[in-house]
Amino acid sequence: MNEQKIINGLNYLLAKNYDTEQGYKTAAEKTDNQITAAFYRGKASNRFGYGHQIKDILREMEADIEKGTTLEGKTRNAWVNFRTLFSYEKEEAILELVEDSEESCLEEYDEFLNETVLPDSIRNIMTSQRNNIARSLKRVDELEEKYT
Repeated sequence: MNEQKIINGLNYLLAKNYDTEQGYKTAAEKTDNQITAAFYRGKASNRFGYGHQIKDILREMEADIEKGTTLEGKTRNAWVNFRTLFSYEKEEAILELVEDSEESCLEEYDEFLNETVLPDSIRNIMTSQRNNIARSLKRVDELEEKYT
């Protein structure tokens, strides 16, 4: 088991969760739909919790915890602000961006889980987070069908 690879992967997923948490908060602020706003706020809260779980793992490993977001996340958040400002179909634009973000996160989790030898305790936590993200992505698809 390469401990540094695990630490690097966890810190990257931590940053992705910061990105997604902020994206969900922005989406909740931008939407006029109370149902999707509640969904976005709930998902932001989930991502906050995922971040704390990852930080707990890193602390147990006595690893440095990197704080902050990724450039991709900052760019995506700016794009949400721009796109919703000029989009006639604001809800559709927000849901598409949320879907893209969730798909990206899911790919990152899959890569980490598939390419890293992990202790069972870490694998179980990260698999649970990954599966919750997959369920969120399915819910986003349902919301797209309903509100676009």
